[in-house]
Amino acid sequence: MAQTSSIEIQQHINKTVWASFQKAYEARDADALNAIYATHVIRVTPNGIDTKDKFKRKNIESFKASKESKTEIKLDFWFDSRHTNEDTSYEVGFYKIGLTTNGKNQYIYGQFHIVLKKIEGVWKVTQDWDTTTINGHKISEEDFSKKEPLKF
Repeated sequence: MAQTSSIEIQQHINKTVWASFQKAYEARDADALNAIYATHVIRVTPNGIDTKDKFKRKNIESFKASKESKTEIKLDFWFDSRHTNEDTSYEVGFYKIGLTTNGKNQYIYGQFHIVLKKIEGVWKVTQDWDTTTINGHKISEEDFSKKEPLKF
């Protein structure tokens, strides 16, 4: 049996996880976004640690609110590093979220650390950590623009 390279696995993850993640996020489709996550996830933000999947309910609420306010969302991201084997991938990158409401634009920048596990043959997010600051420095357009966002 031929061994699959980590690059081939990452390309598969890009197609099956990250393209779907971006599409669901931009469409404000909380059900599709939440389906990308495992049944039990460790979610860490500057607000604390969530091991009870509260973030999935918040996804539903916030996407509903953004639809009601007619807020458009654009998500761009790129990877700073990825370490992958046959059943686990640790991925670090930067994101930019563009929000447009009533013609006004707002941008949120951050860094993420994601752990994906292959569960019953399907790649799922099992750990999701992100922040908008690094060492007290607010992540900015300058930080994000160091690399080109991924295109799917």
